[in-house]
Amino acid sequence: MKKVAVIQSNYLPWKGYFDIINDVDTFIFYDDVQYTKNDWRNRNKLKSSTGTIWITVPTGANLSRLICEVEVQNNGWQRKHWKMIENLYSRAPYFKQYRDFFQDFYLGNTWQNLSQLNQTLIIKIARDFLGISTRFEDSRDYSLQGRQVERLLDLLQKVDADIYISGPSAKAYIKNEERFLESKMTLQYKDYTGYPEYTQLYPPFSHEVSILDVLFNCGPHAQSYIWGWREKSKSRYISSRYSAFTSGLV
Repeated sequence: MKKVAVIQSNYLPWKGYFDIINDVDTFIFYDDVQYTKNDWRNRNKLKSSTGTIWITVPTGANLSRLICEVEVQNNGWQRKHWKMIENLYSRAPYFKQYRDFFQDFYLGNTWQNLSQLNQTLIIKIARDFLGISTRFEDSRDYSLQGRQVERLLDLLQKVDADIYISGPSAKAYIKNEERFLESKMTLQYKDYTGYPEYTQLYPPFSHEVSILDVLFNCGPHAQSYIWGWREKSKSRYISSRYSAFTSGLV
């Protein structure tokens, strides 16, 4: 059964985004859709001593664009973002492990297109830092028909999806769920509850921050706080049930 997720690219997305990537066989960037202002496409949150703060890529005020058409305003933002990241996380246990990549990403390149910037970061973090083997594709490689849900279904059918995994916020967008059944496709909504806490530099703990927070604070153990904890919980449950059974309690 082929599992597929289709999501717009985000800037330095939170751990739940990578949780979905790890869940599926194929992850498709859906960037040939309308760009939305004050959304996750060009900004995210970092943890600071005063709480969570926004880190935002300047993209201008024009909303008559697709995400893949958004050009980045090169006004020194890359250096500012790197300095912000460095100042906030240089004391994190695993910051040095990832420093060279992110420093080069911000200071060694000139990013002009938001979609290219986002996708490059996401794929690098997923494959090289989190060890995810999911296949990445781009919706622009398909000639899609229809609008909204029909367009999404057309894409899913063209990649031979059996199961579509969506973020829970898409419930407001997918108003005709029976169309998935008619297309012989299973629709599943991702459950983001239950993520365990880890040691953050600046208490109190916040889940709604960029993946950078997990990487810099947890390093090679980051998977355990994104999806690995479910596997451990399942193993403990099976073990406890087996113990109860052998003890004659069930």
